[in-house]
Amino acid sequence: MSEPADLGPRLITPEEFPRWIVEEDDAVIVLNKPGDIVCHPSKNGPWSSLVGACREHLQLPRVHMIYRLDRETSGVMVFAKNSAMAGRLQTAVEGRRVQKLYLAILVGDLREPVVVDAPLGRDLASPIVARQAVVRGPEGRPAMTEFLPLAWGGGYTLARVRPRTGRQHQIRVHAAELGCPILGDKLYGPDQLLFLEFIQGGFTPRLAALLTLPRHALHALEMRFEPGEGGRTFRAPLTEDLKVFARERMGLDAGTLAAAEAAG
Repeated sequence: MSEPADLGPRLITPEEFPRWIVEEDDAVIVLNKPGDIVCHPSKNGPWSSLVGACREHLQLPRVHMIYRLDRETSGVMVFAKNSAMAGRLQTAVEGRRVQKLYLAILVGDLREPVVVDAPLGRDLASPIVARQAVVRGPEGRPAMTEFLPLAWGGGYTLARVRPRTGRQHQIRVHAAELGCPILGDKLYGPDQLLFLEFIQGGFTPRLAALLTLPRHALHALEMRFEPGEGGRTFRAPLTEDLKVFARERMGLDAGTLAAAEAAG
């Protein structure tokens, strides 16, 4: 139960897709994924997923998604246009030869850098199968995340986040463990049952009052492949919905946001 399938993914239009392209050459196309788009194909046709829309836009029989992001996570996505480049980049991801950098808006004031070193595993006490939790003991898998606060305002923190491992929902669980959950997180925010409520009824006024944003405020800013993998770095600027929140609810100016995007 990792996606709100009952609601169905929204359809992408051919006109909006080109605006998401941040880089393209003969081997790859790099996109800035919005926070309301699923990655994997669905039964609703090619324009209901990022990989399907990418294939249709490029008019290729196949494109290769190098990694995935959660449905509500925005940011940089890399697709290879051929199997040779796909194998090279996917091998780097699987071998952990990629440095990932995120921006997140956290609920609360986080004033000092912190590294959360807490093992993760399935939350056996949760009715939601996909939910992860800090699990101390043999069932927990090592997980470590670095949080660096960049700016504050309105009771929120804009933070740079660097995961040192790659566990499912790692950043979201570790943010909640800090007591500063990611803004808008239905699964690890104020009440995990909000996730089920969302699946059943969508983003209702009640959920809007409790969560503020219709999606969680996590953005994949940068993917940096090590020199042995070509030394390529792919970046995607913060999406407009998060910029608007940062300006209007946190009081951050354009210079602060530009500096946050340049961090790393």
